[in-house]
Amino acid sequence: MHLRILDKYIFREVTLAYLFGICAFTAVFIGTGTLFRIAEYITDYGASFAAVVKIFIFSMPAVVIWTFPMSMLVSSLLTYARLSGNSEITAMKSCGVSFFRIAAPAIVLGGMVSIFAIGFNEYVVPWANTAYRNVLNYEIQGAVTTKSQEHIILKQMDNGLMQRLAYARRYDADTQQLQGVTLQEFSKDGKISHVENAEYADWNGSVWTMHNGMIYDIASDEKSGEHTVRFKTQTMPIEVTPKQVVSEQKELEELTMRELSEQIDIMRTQYVDTSKLETEFHQRVTIPMASLVFALVGVPLGLQPNRHTSAKGFAISVVIIFAYYALMTIGNALARSGSWPPMLAVWMPNVVSIIFGALLIRKASR
Repeated sequence: MHLRILDKYIFREVTLAYLFGICAFTAVFIGTGTLFRIAEYITDYGASFAAVVKIFIFSMPAVVIWTFPMSMLVSSLLTYARLSGNSEITAMKSCGVSFFRIAAPAIVLGGMVSIFAIGFNEYVVPWANTAYRNVLNYEIQGAVTTKSQEHIILKQMDNGLMQRLAYARRYDADTQQLQGVTLQEFSKDGKISHVENAEYADWNGSVWTMHNGMIYDIASDEKSGEHTVRFKTQTMPIEVTPKQVVSEQKELEELTMRELSEQIDIMRTQYVDTSKLETEFHQRVTIPMASLVFALVGVPLGLQPNRHTSAKGFAISVVIIFAYYALMTIGNALARSGSWPPMLAVWMPNVVSIIFGALLIRKASR
């Protein structure tokens, strides 16, 4: 019973410090970024009060997801440093409580936060980012301008099943052309049954017309034959306007992990470099997992024999956070450039932090 009370006590202290950290770091991010952008929208576009409120609300999830790991590090380090400074850790150890039992509440909280953050980053953040862009485009800036874009993907679904999938290497807004077009049609069992490739497709005001391409009818079984036909012009069975082509494309931060995975598979079939997409995909896990990693680092640091003041503990947290995000930036650059495999480069900061935390835990547990 005594240990259960102790667990609740430490867990409560770490949780309260964690919630304070969330509020503090979120306020810093909002004050240095979000409010500045909102001021620009008001002065440059005359944004209404309702639009400003929406922008503020929809920007919050993307901000909060970055504060989870920082708050976990600060809360675990400062809480255990305070307990150690008040000789409470000494009293616990004198009663036979092991280091791992003392550290467990913070590590459990770090694991819980990481699991929650992965789900939050998958379902809430992309939705909020899309809503943010819609408010910015339609309510503040007034309209979506058709602009040239790379890697266009258009889907037609029927009862949740893929019916058609169109991919274009580039959309040229000046000429209203889709360049390097591939159109795939799927059978009811989800297999590709028909493929059309074209050099380009242009918009004539009502339909897209593909030029200089090939049609491939893929056999559904061994008994069926495959057919190949060349064409000079062919109507593209995708009913979207140039404006819809642009508006339907999502930014990376608006894609869920499932959509990122699907887009990676599509672009690989076209022999397109997917390093940028793979980097984003792995970061959807590594950034939330940093909360658990920072708990593993913060607890043994807080339990070091030298007693930290709150100011020193916070300074140590800032240094660790800076080092982690510096490694993350380097890994991101290595992954996107193709110098390192994306998975290895993106996970590098977490792996280094885990090794560092393991060494600290080994030292603190002696």
